[in-house]
Amino acid sequence: MNTATTNRSSKAVATWLLVGVVMTVIQIALGGITRLTGSGLSITQWDVITGTLPPLTEQQWLVEFGKYQHTPQYQLLNFHFTVADFKFIFFWEWFHRLWARTIGLVFAFGFIWFLVKKQFSKQMIFPLVVLFFLGALQGAIGWIMVASGLVGDAVYVKPTRLALHFIFALGLLCYTFWFALKILIKKQQITYFPTLQKWNIALLLLVTLQLLFGALMAGHKAATAAATWPTINGQWIPTGMFTYKQWLINFIENKILIHFVHRGIAYLLLILIVVWSIRLFKVQGTYLFERTKWLPLALVMAQIALGIATLITSTSIVPGQWNQFEWMAQIHQLVGMLLLLSLVWMLFIVRGEKQ
Repeated sequence: MNTATTNRSSKAVATWLLVGVVMTVIQIALGGITRLTGSGLSITQWDVITGTLPPLTEQQWLVEFGKYQHTPQYQLLNFHFTVADFKFIFFWEWFHRLWARTIGLVFAFGFIWFLVKKQFSKQMIFPLVVLFFLGALQGAIGWIMVASGLVGDAVYVKPTRLALHFIFALGLLCYTFWFALKILIKKQQITYFPTLQKWNIALLLLVTLQLLFGALMAGHKAATAAATWPTINGQWIPTGMFTYKQWLINFIENKILIHFVHRGIAYLLLILIVVWSIRLFKVQGTYLFERTKWLPLALVMAQIALGIATLITSTSIVPGQWNQFEWMAQIHQLVGMLLLLSLVWMLFIVRGEKQ
């Protein structure tokens, strides 16, 4: 295989991976819609094959609705639901699962196609195996999360499991993106600056922690617990942050402490990315570096503004309706993902010393 053919094959594989990245972003966004509409517990079984089609007759809808009526969410929260109400929440959970299946098919058929055409290099095999493992693991975690809301007195999934599902989805997203970049970006397109790379790694870890607390905010539906800004219910350092006897439990269960940590990390991220960006702007690098070094700063500023808007609009929440808060929360999540990907991008194109 000549060099031109190899390059075309590599670009085709990278394009396939980037399609997966876009589809994964959409899938995470669909997960956000599913959560915001309270739809996540509407399908009580995990039928990988037979669950592809929704109910097609009124009798089938009544059967599915009957299953839902046995869940704690229906009995304790949505006992007023009609079949029409159920169809609405069923759609979003079904579509979320359908899109996950579609991603699996895109990767499976793409893998078979490139394998038959012998367009995979030896270096691609192990990362592809890891990619498929992460995808399967994410599906399993998703069902474990849903199952947590189908027993006892739970009316929603457990926030910790929601956070785990979200973080693993982001891990899959970043891994796929990095894999595509390894194929697309050439060595001569890399900028070498060790100090900037160390900052980048620290920022990535901090953003990951921030997104984890964002998921806990979402899982606990904590926005309304302190729908004020810049203070938290009128206090800069709020009382009631450590009401649980086990100190560490407060960080995953106490809504006020989760607010405090989530906001604190946001301010810290803003300061650090501003300082880091000033240093980025002083460095002359490759074309890719020069064209994209402003992205993290722009995205973190947008993310802060959206976070504040999400908090303020949470007072207007109306159950069962999609209003300003839901739009703000959904866009807030999307920009958070883009911020994470921008830092992964910068980490790839800004390296330490040349090997």
